[in-house]
Amino acid sequence: MSPLLDPFALDLERPLSTADGTIEERRGFLVGVEQSLVGECVRGVGEATPLLGWTESLDACEAALRDPPEAWQRVDADPEERSSTPAARHGYRLAVLDAESRDQNCPLAALLAERGDFPKPAESVPVNATVGDGDVEETAAAAREAVDSGFETVKLKVGVRSVEADIDRVRAVREAVDAAIRVDANGTWDWQTAEEAVDAFASLDVEHVEQPLPADSLAGLADLCGRGVDIAVDESVGERGIDAVLDAGAADVAVLKPMALGGPDVAIDAARRLTDAGVDPVVTTTIDGAVARAGAVHVAAAIPDVRACGVATGDLLASDLGPDLVPVVDGRITVPDGLGNVGAAFDDRLWD
Repeated sequence: MSPLLDPFALDLERPLSTADGTIEERRGFLVGVEQSLVGECVRGVGEATPLLGWTESLDACEAALRDPPEAWQRVDADPEERSSTPAARHGYRLAVLDAESRDQNCPLAALLAERGDFPKPAESVPVNATVGDGDVEETAAAAREAVDSGFETVKLKVGVRSVEADIDRVRAVREAVDAAIRVDANGTWDWQTAEEAVDAFASLDVEHVEQPLPADSLAGLADLCGRGVDIAVDESVGERGIDAVLDAGAADVAVLKPMALGGPDVAIDAARRLTDAGVDPVVTTTIDGAVARAGAVHVAAAIPDVRACGVATGDLLASDLGPDLVPVVDGRITVPDGLGNVGAAFDDRLWD
């Protein structure tokens, strides 16, 4: 069954430089399905927003949505092995699961918690603020501003400057705020630099260091574990997969991006495997629109005692699909408590 598609383009507040190029807008599709459940037709809405370097192209995403596999339509479908079109699968599966949770008269988070055999989902989730690559004074000032606005966790981008400069930046933040500090190197360091950074950050009570080595350096990441600061992986999850990360013992924390993984169901299945292995899942977006962002919040809420998640990304967009239904208040996001993902808030974009 081909879904209804509504193409969109969302401008970013400011261009974002990445290893795969500069992002100025996010383009994708709202996805609408109608499921026949218990003799009744129920609507569901999803979002497919591909991201260069993490998912398929926009054209490949559209092609997959125009001719989706039959398995995507089943509510209890098991994910295929690392979908080649994860953004398309995410959009379709979010729509299907939205329809199912509407039919069950429950929020999406409750459906996902049941799938993962987790207890009742949380009513709100903690989120982190992201602090860019400024100098020492700029970094400390940005961290103070975030904490003053209610965030209890700040994540600093590192790896562009020298490791000595980054250590000074982290030390300045530690002296400026009483908050959990994370750093994200995006895989830019070599082993010697990563070792120096991790040892220094351990003494500064950093919560975790994200991707201190390139994605495929699983053995090196494993060697960095147990040095006094947790090691988190992000790009390694995307490039090597959860099983490879767990087999290598390469992480204390793993970042889950539902859009890049192929859907909220894949993300919650991964969270189950991670927690069973003693690795903490953290949920983040891929700078998505309002529908997928809300879906990521539901995923995070379904994971018990989840650490602060990177889903406070709506302010990176200059335009959005509609009102932000998961705004940040005092460093937390309240989970939408209506039916499904965000109820019928976006139905009129797809159905008259």
